[in-house]
Amino acid sequence: MAVSPELYSASQIAVRDCMGLQPGERVMVITDEPCRSIGQAIFRVTQDFGNEVFLIEITPRRTHGEEPPAEVADLMQRVDLVLCPTSKSMTHTNAKRAAAAKGVRVCTLPGVTEDMMVRCMNADYFKIADLTNKLAAMMDQTSVIRVTAPRGTDITMPVKGRKTIPSHGLFREKGRGGNLPTGEAFLAPLEGQSQGVVVVDGSMSGVGIVKTPIRIEVRDGFAEEITGGEESMKLKELLELHGRLSRNVAEFGIGTNDRAKITGLILEDEKVLGTIHVAFGDNVTMGGTVNVPSHLDGLVLSPTVWFDDRKVMENGKLLVSWEIG
Repeated sequence: MAVSPELYSASQIAVRDCMGLQPGERVMVITDEPCRSIGQAIFRVTQDFGNEVFLIEITPRRTHGEEPPAEVADLMQRVDLVLCPTSKSMTHTNAKRAAAAKGVRVCTLPGVTEDMMVRCMNADYFKIADLTNKLAAMMDQTSVIRVTAPRGTDITMPVKGRKTIPSHGLFREKGRGGNLPTGEAFLAPLEGQSQGVVVVDGSMSGVGIVKTPIRIEVRDGFAEEITGGEESMKLKELLELHGRLSRNVAEFGIGTNDRAKITGLILEDEKVLGTIHVAFGDNVTMGGTVNVPSHLDGLVLSPTVWFDDRKVMENGKLLVSWEIG
């Protein structure tokens, strides 16, 4: 199990600094064939820290949010910390939610690559946390979020009363968790109320980098019409796997990681500073009411964003201070 020094160091940061591994804690690493090298690196690092660690490889899931095998879900509740470098996201699964409810810290790394780990795990997560927390506090006081963008995005998402999740990369308390690499503030818009158009022109979960923008017409909180090129056809195929609820407007998020770049892998893409993303499908993990084994994020470039009447981003330029303090 050869692990490069750079990947080893990045894995140390993830396990020790971000997840706060403590002596005596039992750790489970869940991976699959496309992300095997990352899973092995995290296993090696955890083993070297002196902790009991289990490495489990599962068959790759079909879509983001599809459940792992029941036996794996059960084991997730029997340890202190779970890390999931898998090709499809386990973030929005009942297995992850059940483990968190038991106090397990769960870190998901969907589609992670060695390049992404090395580059993004060396970001300043204290700086990212400061910006993410500021945005989250502002979103918590917002009733309606509106987004426009040059390619035609113009959508309003009522969010009053919904709690924002600051995914800042420091998940050290019992039951806490999130993505790594990370850097975003996100919430679940109120079901059945979002209206307008989202034009995905960056990348799309399960599709990759978008060459022909995907136009998604949203009516009463659902993606009703999807048009564009080959990418739009692929998105419709993914949505058809799990029925109408997979079209629910599930999430609005803003990226806060200045080291992230657009690669076609949504784990990193949705964290890019100066972008926003809108997701469709499951939103239970973030406090919503729609439970479906699918969660697909679409990235919008150069957005202008309003929290009620306050403009917080203009053409991809964040109008909120970066400074700590």
